[in-house]
Amino acid sequence: MAERRSSAVRAAELDFLQFNDLACESVGGKVIFATDEWFAPAKNLLKRDPPQFIGSAFTEFGKWMDGWETRRKRIPGHDWCIIQLGVPGLIYGVDVDTSFFTGNHAPYVSIQAACLGELPSFTPGEDRTGMAATETQQAAVSKLSSEAWPELVSVSQLQPGYSDSCHNYFRVSPKRRVTHLRLNMFPDGGIARLRVFGIGHRDWSSVPANQNVDLIALTNGGVCLGYSEAHFGHPRNMIGLGRAANMADGWETARRLDRPKILKADHQGILQVPGWEWAVFRLGHPGLISSIEVDTNHFKGNFPDSCRIEACVLTPEEESRCIQTRWDSGKWKVLLPSQKLRPHHRHRYSRADLMLNHPVSHVWLVIAPDGGVSRLRLWGQPTVIAGAPANQKGPSSKL
Repeated sequence: MAERRSSAVRAAELDFLQFNDLACESVGGKVIFATDEWFAPAKNLLKRDPPQFIGSAFTEFGKWMDGWETRRKRIPGHDWCIIQLGVPGLIYGVDVDTSFFTGNHAPYVSIQAACLGELPSFTPGEDRTGMAATETQQAAVSKLSSEAWPELVSVSQLQPGYSDSCHNYFRVSPKRRVTHLRLNMFPDGGIARLRVFGIGHRDWSSVPANQNVDLIALTNGGVCLGYSEAHFGHPRNMIGLGRAANMADGWETARRLDRPKILKADHQGILQVPGWEWAVFRLGHPGLISSIEVDTNHFKGNFPDSCRIEACVLTPEEESRCIQTRWDSGKWKVLLPSQKLRPHHRHRYSRADLMLNHPVSHVWLVIAPDGGVSRLRLWGQPTVIAGAPANQKGPSSKL
């Protein structure tokens, strides 16, 4: 089911890397069981921040590592853990990151998946460094029969955690909604991070027809399909849970180099600049948008001067063509006209501010000239549109 990709492959060729990380701790992902956590606990696998290395850091159990590292196994078997996704959904790819595990990385890995209800933690504890699952805990988790779960990634070799080899990418062909993963390392060792890239999968039949929902939220199946630039932060961050924790938890571009030497504004105070940055999203479900929130939280000296939002309805075939043409389509219509933005502020726009009164399936956020946006919310009522289904299958997206 999985196709191996090395770190040398350009990110642009791995379209799933722009999807949402469904297992990240920031969206509620958690490790509910691990066989062994002697050197470093398994919960580190799901940290949002990249791994770090501190050469002088040691614990009473050995070298401190920013990942999951088990002891050198001296008994039969292999180490494994169970992860409960923060957002259940369809998985399109994974990154098994071995950063800084250069003489102690797990040599082989496999991943299995299941769709279950919410489960308790079988190995509870805030810091499980130096601990291993007890016989009672292993007996309890054995009732899940996780060793028989379908494979997402078959047994595959991992590369060590040097900068040019640490990202072990695997493309996955999604077949069903997933709530839990079993990560197997063979036989033992260390893994820094596990990124599970996919699209949230919601049961829309349970949503009342007149209920307003955030149609672009990652928990509702919203997904980034492309963008112009993401030097400091990926646009997928804008559809994350809650308000942003910091600037890194939003979309931020580099400063455009085509800005005029002397900036001028129009009668509305909006700067007149030749260039802009953009990000395109498919909504989790087509719908009639009734209100919008553009949040520049934390962006105090680097917020965009202005933004506008365009929208349209695209069939899967039209979406594929737009991906190839970098979203050059005559179907885009202005949903929210250009708006002057403020630093560190929640900008809210009601139906009276919006230009479209029909359902849409895709949106195009444009910021000028550059800068950062922490969150984008599109509130509306889900609407069935022929040819534009809800996110039940994923895009064949390219950046």
